[in-house]
Amino acid sequence: MYVVLALCWLVVFFDGLDVTVYGAVMPYMLDDTAFGLDASAAGRIGSWTTFGMLIGALTAGSITDWIGRRTVLVWCVLLFSAGSGVCALAGDPFQFGAGRFLAGLGLGGLMPICLAVVAEFAPPRRMALATGVLMTAYHAGGMAATGLGLALAPDHGWRWPFAAGVLPALVAVPLLLRHLPESPGVLYARGRFEQARATAERYGLPEPSAEDAPRAGASGRLRAVRDLVAPGRAPATLLLWAASFCGLLLVYGISTWLPQLMRSAGYGLSTSVGLLMVINAGGIVGMLVAGRVADRFGAVRVATCWFLLTAAGLALLATGPSLGLTYAVVAFTGVWLFSASTMVYAVAGRLYPAADRAAGLGWVTGVGRLGAVVSPMLGGALVGRGLGSGGFLVFALGGVLGAVTVFLVPVVAAARTRTDAGRAAGKEPGDAAGAGREPGSRVGPTSPGRTR
Repeated sequence: MYVVLALCWLVVFFDGLDVTVYGAVMPYMLDDTAFGLDASAAGRIGSWTTFGMLIGALTAGSITDWIGRRTVLVWCVLLFSAGSGVCALAGDPFQFGAGRFLAGLGLGGLMPICLAVVAEFAPPRRMALATGVLMTAYHAGGMAATGLGLALAPDHGWRWPFAAGVLPALVAVPLLLRHLPESPGVLYARGRFEQARATAERYGLPEPSAEDAPRAGASGRLRAVRDLVAPGRAPATLLLWAASFCGLLLVYGISTWLPQLMRSAGYGLSTSVGLLMVINAGGIVGMLVAGRVADRFGAVRVATCWFLLTAAGLALLATGPSLGLTYAVVAFTGVWLFSASTMVYAVAGRLYPAADRAAGLGWVTGVGRLGAVVSPMLGGALVGRGLGSGGFLVFALGGVLGAVTVFLVPVVAAARTRTDAGRAAGKEPGDAAGAGREPGSRVGPTSPGRTR
């Protein structure tokens, strides 16, 4: 388990570095008049990146059970490393945007695969904690990106931080190929039964069976996707998609535009960029806290509270507090902001059974990327209209909506369970309020009550 978590942590670290570096160097890019980038174009380019992530997440979630999770993960790393190299050499905003789109294809596929791999290899009672630990890597990468921006961009130009994004291809890919095990379920589905059993035994996992294996063939993958929106499961799936949309609207909106929003509110350039490191430091603490609390009280409860606390923190920033209070508010907002979105993934990991988990997480993160597509353009519009710190109120609304949608997931899942149990017993749905889960039901590996 620890080897798997460490390798996925390294990959997600580079993910966080690549995503955050754009926000970290954007003020310097906007000041580079020779390059010709303005706030509106910067927002569009940010959306090209997240649109690439949307395509990457949906594609990877569908093909990873076909060609193997390790293989797809390696290709994702190669793609976003190549995209960073294109950005470092770009001669104009269009070429730069093409590089960000290419990087987005790899970045989008990377996260759902790592989440699925960690969820499979983690002990069931530590799934939320393992997810939280994994996501600390994203914020460690974000802090590294901010440090690169502050260290390199003022004196050497904004291109050098992007050049550092080529390193994952040289560092992570050899380690993944040598040490990352393939999913026992995927191996079983591909007919490699002995290797599947040996991998499961080596990592202390239950012996794989046909029920845990992803459905074979293109038709099987299409059925897996259709099952996500089947009549009994559709309401919970749609709510998860909406919660993921709100979470990534906040994550990518704030990661991309926090320095410029603070600068528009009257803070200095170095202070504005430095606050990006502060919010990512808070994110690391939040992931560790949220994972432990969620393992005890449930990922749904934690995600709901964290979304609401994020909204409160962003609303407080809109009031223009003093510099000292701003640092404190940004740090605590980071604690809630990033882990709220991650706990949505933990909810999804428990809701979907093993055979559907990669597809389920791929679509939860993929549809959520629509929020990531919208947020950079939204931030560009807010900054372009001179709203400054008042723009935080718009993002705060996303926190409130995220809390409502994730809170309703176990409510609709429990309603489905009661209805199915009532039908199985030959009763009306209203008579089955106290019934348990229908035997053989594939709502998920845990009951809706445990999902809370």
